[in-house]
Amino acid sequence: MNRSLTLRRLAYSALALALCLVLPFLTGQIPQIGQMLLPMHLPVLLCGFLCSWQWGLAVGFLAPLLRSALFHMPVFYPMALCMAFEMAAYGALCGWLYRRLPRRKSSLYLALIGAMIGGRLVWGAARFLCAGLQPSAFGFTAFWAGAVTSAVPGIILQLVLVPILVMALEKAHLSARE
Repeated sequence: MNRSLTLRRLAYSALALALCLVLPFLTGQIPQIGQMLLPMHLPVLLCGFLCSWQWGLAVGFLAPLLRSALFHMPVFYPMALCMAFEMAAYGALCGWLYRRLPRRKSSLYLALIGAMIGGRLVWGAARFLCAGLQPSAFGFTAFWAGAVTSAVPGIILQLVLVPILVMALEKAHLSARE
């Protein structure tokens, strides 16, 4: 692989990780707003699209764990741990799907939606395992509320903002995509 491309991916991934640490401070005073807007998801999704699935997976997995270690938010168990798997899935799936689909605008949306669904399913599985495999402790209602209902504003924000940013960065040749 081209050394320049590797360095660009490393720099973009570091920037995405830094944004994951900083963006939640914009909503930190009101945790419910952060849970609705999902500020850490945006840089991870962008990293997966612009760098590759491997970089997106790494940034996604590290971001909640590092944020928990540095700022004690989110709480490590079960939130940061489950988020690490969820966000790793976001970064990996959007990057992997985007490279496998034809290079069209619609592929960007298909990859994004696929990653959003896959990441939420991974989060649900992780939360279920953390609840001790007890459906009563984390059932479908809790999954639906956490993965969809409370996240609708963040889902809309991702569907609008991520494609615009990816297309703009690719048009400006600022993508680290091969």
